[in-house]
Amino acid sequence: MPLSTSLARGVAPTPPGTLHARSVTGELSAPPRQGLTVRFGRGEKPDVDLGVGVDDLRVSRRHGELTYRQGLWWLRNTGQQLVRLPRGRMMHLATEPIPLATGYTPLFVKGSGYREHLVELYVAGHDDQGPVSRRQAETVRPETWSLDDDERLLLVVLGQRYLLYEEDPRPLTYRQAAERLGYFRPDAKWNERRVEFRIEAVRRRLHGTGFKYPLLHDKSEGRPADNSLLHNLIRGLVESTTLVPPDLELMEDDEAWPD
Repeated sequence: MPLSTSLARGVAPTPPGTLHARSVTGELSAPPRQGLTVRFGRGEKPDVDLGVGVDDLRVSRRHGELTYRQGLWWLRNTGQQLVRLPRGRMMHLATEPIPLATGYTPLFVKGSGYREHLVELYVAGHDDQGPVSRRQAETVRPETWSLDDDERLLLVVLGQRYLLYEEDPRPLTYRQAAERLGYFRPDAKWNERRVEFRIEAVRRRLHGTGFKYPLLHDKSEGRPADNSLLHNLIRGLVESTTLVPPDLELMEDDEAWPD
């Protein structure tokens, strides 16, 4: 396989359980043999099998390893810097090893400053058909969720910073949203309690529909101490393109918003 080809496109047919690994400096394949360990990091062979971040002194010479046992490849961070997995999951030196799922898994080794070094992993499954070109296939549309007009306006007001794609955005408070909606739609009688009620109704409706992020909390633990559930709701709606930047036009008015 050419080095320029990403494992995200699939791999040539190999026995189930075969591990494929790739970085910008090399690639390898390893059979599913009990006790076999594949190591990656800044160092050289024989200390590591796959070079990663070879010019970055923040990357450990032996930064991670994958060991085949109990029918699975187990990933362990052996370096001083964190390893980031999909969905924002982090692995520290003290984190217990985790098993890799069949298929493609990208991981990122934290380096100097904002640098992150990609390691692509692919565990072959029973139904792998190899790389398949889909250039002429119809595009799969994103899964979106239905919102009525009031819900959309409310969520746009609460999540305007997300729709502006600000770095590390946070939603407005229910009080702030009620103030702006009261100014913008005085006849609708928006208040903080009504905002909270409508958002809770949306969260309950979307819970269990395949929404990407948790929307409900464990009642046995009481009310959440922060707005993490609202953050999850807005983040998921923006990432799914249920809410899009043109929705900000719903807030347009001849006069400026009050401070």
